[in-house]
Amino acid sequence: MEILHSVILVVHILAGVGVVGLVLLQHGKGADMGAAFGSGASGSLFGATGSANFLSRATAVLAAVFFLTSLGLSYVSNSRPTRATSVMDSVPAPSSAPALPPAAPAAPDSKAKDIPK
Repeated sequence: MEILHSVILVVHILAGVGVVGLVLLQHGKGADMGAAFGSGASGSLFGATGSANFLSRATAVLAAVFFLTSLGLSYVSNSRPTRATSVMDSVPAPSSAPALPPAAPAAPDSKAKDIPK
């Protein structure tokens, strides 16, 4: 199960880096305005209003891989058998603890007597 977790984690990191790189390579929405008025060619395959280009399709595929590896990592990490450990397991058992000294009486002008118990 450790090997599967490592493989999924490597694919997840590569997909994340790939998505970031592809998003940074793409043109913004405003970059195609010049192509609409004839000052350049659009990057899409079927014209300015055609279907998506290769970069946007590759981004969508890598985003889907990233999503699936996220689900896979959560499944693998939650399906691992774990020992039931607690922080309290490391605390030594209390021995005969000394009794607390009696509380000092409150001063006559103190508001401590007004506190409900």
